Amino acid sequence: MIAVEVLRDAAPTALGVLVRRHRDFDACEDALQEALLAASRTWAADGVPDNPAGWLVTVATRRLVEAYRRDTARRRREEADVHRDAVGEAVGSDDTLALLLLCCHPALRVPSQVALTLRAVGGLTTAEIARGLLLPEPTVAQRISRAKAKLSALGRGFTVPDAAARRERVPAVLAVLSVVFTEGHTASAGATLHRADLADEAVRLARVLVAALDGAPEHGEAAGLLALMLLTDARRAARTGPDGALVPLAEQDRTRWDGGRIAEGTALVTAVLGHGVPGPYTVQAAIAAVHAEAGRAQDTDWPQILALYDTLVGLWPDPMARLGRLVALGEVAGPAAALVELDALDEPGLRDHHRLTAVRAHLTEAAGRGAEAVAAYREAARRTASAPERAYLLDRASRIAPPA
Repeated sequence: MIAVEVLRDAAPTALGVLVRRHRDFDACEDALQEALLAASRTWAADGVPDNPAGWLVTVATRRLVEAYRRDTARRRREEADVHRDAVGEAVGSDDTLALLLLCCHPALRVPSQVALTLRAVGGLTTAEIARGLLLPEPTVAQRISRAKAKLSALGRGFTVPDAAARRERVPAVLAVLSVVFTEGHTASAGATLHRADLADEAVRLARVLVAALDGAPEHGEAAGLLALMLLTDARRAARTGPDGALVPLAEQDRTRWDGGRIAEGTALVTAVLGHGVPGPYTVQAAIAAVHAEAGRAQDTDWPQILALYDTLVGLWPDPMARLGRLVALGEVAGPAAALVELDALDEPGLRDHHRLTAVRAHLTEAAGRGAEAVAAYREAARRTASAPERAYLLDRASRIAPPA
């Protein structure tokens, strides 16, 4: 493992130790940044230490002590901290888990949770986060600053939550990682379909979470989310053509799917399904696994996918899950049956969303209602902010009704 990867893996754990010990998020992050700069110079010359996170904690603690010495009001706190052996104290996954739980505190809104998680746990710079989320850098900086200020104002300290508190907070962590991955897998706006850096970071953080929750009841659904990410991301190379145009699932070259990720994701979801009642992420992973099992689009087991969607909607009545179920219903019972249910679907969150209109376009095209399909494809194209999706939708419309 190269030094850069070691730094990225060790930094969240070190920050978790520092914040747990010193409580001041801003000061600890500043000290860690100085330690990371020192590490990039020292490790290049002397090699990576046996305990990278402990090394970072030691150096960052020295920076904090120096700052405390300049602040007489914190003298007593300095004396307590300076006697603690940073390397000798256990440094492990509990601290990374606690940092994830802190960044996803329920007092913060989801956009702030996403930005703070990418910054504190992911180690991304404010500029990198802004580019990934297609937001102005000052907006991201403000979200992070306000989030840290709110956490500091809570004044509850930084400890690993007990089992009950962790069980309450892990769903927020899973939701944040899912948001990050979804935005990386299919960008909501912009010129490219993927934002590989966000997708890769979401997978990395999901691995960290799964390892940290090993043996806990929450481990299963965290593993289910990781499986979903792996199985979905396995199709990345086949989802766009040479010109960056979107290639739908049914038309993808399945030989370009990542067999290693499919095998890992399938093994994960199989293991989770063998223990207890699955959660929404695990069921979604099972749907992705059924798609991955089909060597050709026409071999897809749509009845099984529809049954899984029925289970998913019962567990988690999310609007996008309902739309996915209607696509599966159209494959099993025919597009007319799916259109009847689509017409009856009343989801406020979907009324202006381009995916609702895109599903209508797909189903009306399959039903042979060409004029309606053309209008729906064009309307969906008008509503999306993603250039590749817009181009794909307009292309579908032109195939049905070529321009004069």
